[in-house]
Amino acid sequence: MPLHRAGLFAARAVLLAAVAVAGAADKPTEKISPDQLAFFEKKIRPVLVTKCYQCHSAEAEKVKGGLLLDTREGIRMGGATGHAVEPRDLKGSLLIAAIRGEKKDQLMPPKEKLPPEVIADFEKWVLMGAPDPRDGKRTMVSSQQSAEAKWAFQPVKPVAVPQPKDSQWSASDVDRFVLKKLEEKQLKPVGDADPATLLRRLYFDLIGLPPTPEQVQTFVKDCGVPSPHSAFRTPHSALEKVVDQLLASSHFGERWGRHWLDVARYAESTGKERNFAYPEAWRYRDYVIASFNADKPYDRFLREQVAGDLLPAKDAAQRNELLIATGFLALGPKGLNERSRDQFIMDTVDEQIDVTTRAALGLTVSCARCHDHKFDPIPQRDYYAVAGIFKSTETHFGVGGGEKGKNRQPSTHVPLVKTYSPAPVATTPATSVAAESPVAKKLTPEMEAKLKKFAEKNSKAALRLKSMNETEKVAAYERFFGTGDAASAKPARPAKKAAKYPETPAAPKTLGEPNGQLAMAVLDGKPADCPIYIRGELEEKGPVIPRGFATVVGATGPAKIAPGQSGRLELADWLTAPENPLTARVMANRVWQHLFGEGIVSTPDNFGATGERPTHPELLDFLANRLVANGWSVKQLIREVVLSRTYRLSSATDAKSFAADPENNFLWRSNQRRLDAEAIRDGILAASGQLDLKAPVGSPMSTLGDTDLSRGARSVLKADARHRSVYLPIIRDMLPEALDLFDFAEPSLVVAAREVTTVPSQALYMLNSQFVYENAVAMAKRFQGTSADPKERIQAAYLTALSRPATAAEVARAEGYLKTHAAERGGSPETALTTFCQALFASAEFRYIK
Repeated sequence: MPLHRAGLFAARAVLLAAVAVAGAADKPTEKISPDQLAFFEKKIRPVLVTKCYQCHSAEAEKVKGGLLLDTREGIRMGGATGHAVEPRDLKGSLLIAAIRGEKKDQLMPPKEKLPPEVIADFEKWVLMGAPDPRDGKRTMVSSQQSAEAKWAFQPVKPVAVPQPKDSQWSASDVDRFVLKKLEEKQLKPVGDADPATLLRRLYFDLIGLPPTPEQVQTFVKDCGVPSPHSAFRTPHSALEKVVDQLLASSHFGERWGRHWLDVARYAESTGKERNFAYPEAWRYRDYVIASFNADKPYDRFLREQVAGDLLPAKDAAQRNELLIATGFLALGPKGLNERSRDQFIMDTVDEQIDVTTRAALGLTVSCARCHDHKFDPIPQRDYYAVAGIFKSTETHFGVGGGEKGKNRQPSTHVPLVKTYSPAPVATTPATSVAAESPVAKKLTPEMEAKLKKFAEKNSKAALRLKSMNETEKVAAYERFFGTGDAASAKPARPAKKAAKYPETPAAPKTLGEPNGQLAMAVLDGKPADCPIYIRGELEEKGPVIPRGFATVVGATGPAKIAPGQSGRLELADWLTAPENPLTARVMANRVWQHLFGEGIVSTPDNFGATGERPTHPELLDFLANRLVANGWSVKQLIREVVLSRTYRLSSATDAKSFAADPENNFLWRSNQRRLDAEAIRDGILAASGQLDLKAPVGSPMSTLGDTDLSRGARSVLKADARHRSVYLPIIRDMLPEALDLFDFAEPSLVVAAREVTTVPSQALYMLNSQFVYENAVAMAKRFQGTSADPKERIQAAYLTALSRPATAAEVARAEGYLKTHAAERGGSPETALTTFCQALFASAEFRYIK
């Protein structure tokens, strides 16, 4: 519903300001964001290398058409016929016309039109400004380059806490690191934020919701009245009380779990050319939220997502949780139309390598798929060592059966279980195995031969049998073959897998008795090492590479992988090993980023050569050490940071400090930050009283089953959901408008830091959307029954929407508007209050924390 004409007057200035800022922000720039760099390296460079460089690079025997595509300058200048790429201009980019095949005699590459999804990637790349890191110089780092030259690859060592000259300002060791750097730069921190501002900051940062007016008033009272003649300093006890309440809230996991879902590229559909639903993806979402609420140790959290199916479980509930955790590897985008099954498998492997290494290590290992990494010391050999691990893994991604369903699986999900009895050869402790055979029995040669033959077909059994004594082997034999004659006994054959969702497949590999529920997950498949595919081409095989890890992060030689296993368990161990220098650093940096708006390393998923160096390297290592020392507790690290004086700083500016450090790299003040899309939507619902804080069961996507969303099944997005935004259905290429407009993370990519834009469509949405208007109506009704005094209504609206009382000038201005609307424009008091509430929603202060 369009905004009432009366509301236009109240919000016109907001719209004009937004347009002005958007116009300035739209100017093209050569600066490449981490997401743009990742897009180029993943989607564009490999195609150029494999399909174009043979004829259009400096290394080509003969450069055709005078066109060089191996540098930024070359691809933009073009060849004899004109510019190959014009940033943001598809019509002016001859490369796009060539790969589309608009003229048959100019098709590139010749005789082989690129797949539609690859052409779409190039179109998207041009429209985003054709970001290109290649400068025409040889920038490739030798694969033999020593790791000692890279700060991020150095061990995390104990760090001595510095002692700044000012011994009174700091409230914690975190502050001492910050203040020491400020003193070195001859900068001084500004004063503390006032209590109401600090409380709003805490609530949004920790649970993603605004405080209620009552919570604001209580906190301000607990803090006491600051003296007008001295700098205010929040009492530590009052702050601790609120912080502990927020960390214990169930809404904490909804907020911080969503940060991880950005990194995990969470979505509920395959995306790409055939966008099929993932009806069970929500289980992974809920697993992540529950893990953060429980403060699951971060190293355990990673291990479960990489190798949960290989970890021991104490009961059926934990077995289900561990299976669901591996959805991390299953829920990436899938190109179902890929004609080659082998290509589809390797694309899935590549995507799993990318999400695992960027999420845990902050490294772009997948950039070494076609060639040695151009910037970091990651050789192609290392890429295929890791690829062997994931190629030895079955990915049950939840799309199966159906006509013309290329690459859709006969067994689409992994069944969850209602009973779970760990097999003794897999996870049962040795004592319990022996207990099942109270009378000691001897292991006959026939029994031993039968066990050996069975172990040859069962890698996990082989591994456990090696560590068993004679009594335990007898017990294992009887469990698998009974107590009859060894020669005639045969293990029961597993039930055949169901062919199509939503039928329930039989439990693969003796997981337990199915309970009728399914999950996206991975399981160990047939183990095999992977060859190097030269230039990424499956037809051009190089030597077979033993499964292993990235040597730049301390791996030496092939990994010691249990015979018959994929190696994911060993990969999980390596990722979380104490000597791994990146995992703790990367997570500590993510925590800092979400609390300050930017990480100590401002490229949170790229700690390599093209990433930014840390502004406070000693502080980063201090935080990484604290994370590990506190049992990998994310909540404890957050608590330590938000209780610092640095976190409490005001966002007020200082002319001298601004001139010396305009980007606030050294933290002399707090950064003003725009709320993310979810917090804006949830904040509107909270202010209107319409927010349903109860977590829903499942997802609207669950009702769709195995559905092709590209054929019009979009009604699920129109649901009138009043739950928190983290529970909205996330369909690739069909995001809810309220999220899409405010820079929601692209769910097909690993997104460690979201872009923040200011464009006219955002202001127009706040002024004209049905959602905002209906919530403004509901918010106005909240105040109509509480008081007839306009001043009290105005104060209540300010406290509810902005978490602070209105100033005398704001009350007078708002009161004048309400009277003018009712008297001169013929509007009712209810309508006037509604448009006033909508103007608060549309204000910059509502969308920002400071």
